[in-house]
Amino acid sequence: MAVSITRMELDASGLRRAAAQSRDSDASRRMLALALILEGRPRTEAAVLCGMDRQTLRDWVHRYNDLGVAGLSSRIPPGPKPRLTSEQEAEVARLVQDGPSLSEHGVVRWRRIDLSHLIKTRFGIHLAERSVGDLLRRLGFRRLSARPRHTGHDAAAQEAHKKNFPDLVAAAVPQHARGKPIELWWQDEARVGQQGTLTRLWAKRGSRPSAPRDCRYKWAYIFGAVCPARGTGAALVLPYVNAAAMNMHLAEISKCVTPGAHAVITLDGAGWHQAGDKLKLPDNISLLPLPPYAPELNPQENIWQFLRQNYLANRVFETQEAIVEACCSAWNSLVAQPDKITSIATRSWAKQVNA
Repeated sequence: MAVSITRMELDASGLRRAAAQSRDSDASRRMLALALILEGRPRTEAAVLCGMDRQTLRDWVHRYNDLGVAGLSSRIPPGPKPRLTSEQEAEVARLVQDGPSLSEHGVVRWRRIDLSHLIKTRFGIHLAERSVGDLLRRLGFRRLSARPRHTGHDAAAQEAHKKNFPDLVAAAVPQHARGKPIELWWQDEARVGQQGTLTRLWAKRGSRPSAPRDCRYKWAYIFGAVCPARGTGAALVLPYVNAAAMNMHLAEISKCVTPGAHAVITLDGAGWHQAGDKLKLPDNISLLPLPPYAPELNPQENIWQFLRQNYLANRVFETQEAIVEACCSAWNSLVAQPDKITSIATRSWAKQVNA
């Protein structure tokens, strides 16, 4: 006996529109089958046209009557119950976040097999390595390359810098620039040379791919600065780093600042950034130093990473001129992508400030 469609909030045209908008192809087929029924087509014909038998169509009519359009989506099986409780998973997440102790755990980094043994010891539950990997991904962990951290790293000073950043910027603006629009810039230097860097490559599992790396000692320095809000940057490629080179870069940045605006450039505490009388600061620029040993607060570091991974790594440079040409080409490729600069260098805590 045929089951009547009792829900009337959608007519045949409404079901067809819902089917066209749905991203679930199976649910769309079921909506179209119901639309055919409402249009007066025989049940058997509607079922065949939408890839099902009549009994299956009858079951979907029941689901639609009970739950509406939402009931036409396939139900995803819940899968096996997690073997660890939420409290145990939270403890595993904390252990992974804190990292292992060599004296206590016997390793300096967690591997899946180490965590499997730890879970067995602590909770009496055996998880295979693959299951541990699934657990880590579900907890939001990924295998990432670690960056060096100086022993003088001060997390509290970094948090204070981020929290007070608008006030620090305002304090860095000189009296003559009060009331002008403020641009936030970030500056740093990167050395690029024959002893280049290697980056990750796609390769067969279990292999160790090779890439060229020179052993000679010619290099150049990219003095780079970016303004994330404008998606622009200014750079020079120079053979040395000192106060004279820094003055050249400051003059180049000054030309790129919007006329009538004032730029506050955040940068690290390198000696040539604090050269006293040797540093010639343009009138439309102020400098804001970062806390000591805090390169992670400078988005320009991420710009260098992008340039190395996409343009400068895995290469051999035969001459100094080749190094300079590669640096210029890489930077020009970056500034041709203003959205990329904004995406890489924007920080939520670096608020735009008006003096």
